[in-house]
Amino acid sequence: MKYLPLDPAIFINNRKRFIKSMLPNSIAIFVSNDEWPGNGDALHPFKQNSDLYWLTGIEQEDSMVILFPDNPDPKYREVLVLVRPNELKEKWDGKRLRAQEASAISGIQTIVWLDTIDAALQTWVHLADNIYLDSNENDRRASQVRSREYRFIDEMRTRYPLHEYKRAARIMKDLRAIKTKEEVVVMQKAIDITEQTFRRLLKFIKPGVMEYEIEAEIWHSFLSQRASGPAYGSIIASGDRARTLHYVSNNQECKDGELILMDFGAEYGGYCADLTRTVPVNGKFSKRQKEVYNACLHLHNYAKGILKPGISILDYTEKVGDEATKQFLKIGLITKADVKNEDKENRAYRKYLYHGISHHLGIDVHDLGTRTEPIKAGMVFTVEPGIYIEEEQMGIRIENNFWITKSGNIDLMKNIPITVEEIEALMKK
Repeated sequence: MKYLPLDPAIFINNRKRFIKSMLPNSIAIFVSNDEWPGNGDALHPFKQNSDLYWLTGIEQEDSMVILFPDNPDPKYREVLVLVRPNELKEKWDGKRLRAQEASAISGIQTIVWLDTIDAALQTWVHLADNIYLDSNENDRRASQVRSREYRFIDEMRTRYPLHEYKRAARIMKDLRAIKTKEEVVVMQKAIDITEQTFRRLLKFIKPGVMEYEIEAEIWHSFLSQRASGPAYGSIIASGDRARTLHYVSNNQECKDGELILMDFGAEYGGYCADLTRTVPVNGKFSKRQKEVYNACLHLHNYAKGILKPGISILDYTEKVGDEATKQFLKIGLITKADVKNEDKENRAYRKYLYHGISHHLGIDVHDLGTRTEPIKAGMVFTVEPGIYIEEEQMGIRIENNFWITKSGNIDLMKNIPITVEEIEALMKK
C-alpha cells in the first residue's frame, strides 16, 4: 500500500457493529475477491472485496474473515485467514503479509493460514445454527459473472445443507451507509489530496493541452501524495464531450473558448473522494458560460441546503427538479409551455439534466445505502447537479461531498474553489 497505516480502531469498530447485528449462535464468513485474468498470463490489478476490507483493512488476495462471537473458544471468535507466505512466490510477486503485520492492520489477533482452515471451519460451522454469507447487493450491480463470493455460497450450501443461511449484505447495506467519525477522517484525507490536485490543474490547463495530459497530472499528483490512485476512471471532457456522463477516452485537444468538465477523485486508505468541477480552458468564462455555470451552482447550493436527515432521495430529487425547472426557465432552456405540457414521468428539465443528483460515497464510489428510506445522520453523499446543452455544445457539472449530521450536513469539500470568481482568479495566477 502507498498510504500511511490507518488506525485499526476503524476496522475493530466496524466488526463490533456487524457482530451486534448478528443473530445468536451465528457464524459469518467473508471471502476476498478473485484475481481476475487479463490477456495471456496477466492479471488485472487486484481489488479487494469492499465488505471484507470494511471489516479488516486487508487488501491481500486469498483472504477471509470469520466472525463467530458465540464460539466456546474465545480465541476463535474473530479469525483472519491469509495465504501462507511462500519464499519462491514472493521472489516473483512480492512480499505477503505476516501474521503480526496483519494483526496490526486489522486488530484481529488470531491469524490462520488458508491451507489449514478447512478442518477448523468445519468444527465451528457444526457449532453454529446460522451462517451469514456475503453477496454483492449493490443496486447498481450489472455483471452476471459468478464471482468468488457466489461460488463460496454454492460450496457452503453443498457442504452444510441443513443450516439456516442469512444475507450478510442486508446488514452491510445499513452499516456501511453510516460512516463513523474515524472513516470520515480517512475520506477527508482523500478529499484533501483531490483538492491539491485540482488547484494544480488550474495552473496547468490552457488552450491546446490534451485531455490525457490533464489526466496524467491527476495521476502524478495523486501518487505523489500517497494516494492509491484515482478512485475511478477520471472524466476529462472538454467542449461537447462534457455531455457524455461517463466519458473516459480523454484523448482530445482542449480548445480556446471551451469549458472542460473534470470528474475525478483520489482513493486513500480504501476510501474515495468524488469531485467535479467545470472550468474555462482559457481561464475566463464567457457571459453565457457564466450564466449557465451560476445556474448550476445555484442548484448545487439548493440541493445541499435540503439534504438533511429525514428526507428520502426520491423526494430530494423531486425538489431539486422543481428548482431546476425554475432555473432553466430563467436561462432560456425551457418555456412555460414546456412545463405546462410536460410528462410527469419525464419532466421538461430532464432534457438538460438527465442523471441523479446524489449518491452514497465511501469505500465504493457508488457506495451501499438506501434510495427509498429517509436519509440518516452519518451518511456521506455527493451533490452533483449538471446542465447539458446539446445546442450549445456545453456540459457543466459541479460536485462536492457531504457528511450528513443530525443538524444538517458538513461540506467536506468546502475549501475547494467553486465560484466563477475563485476559479478565474486562480487560473489567472
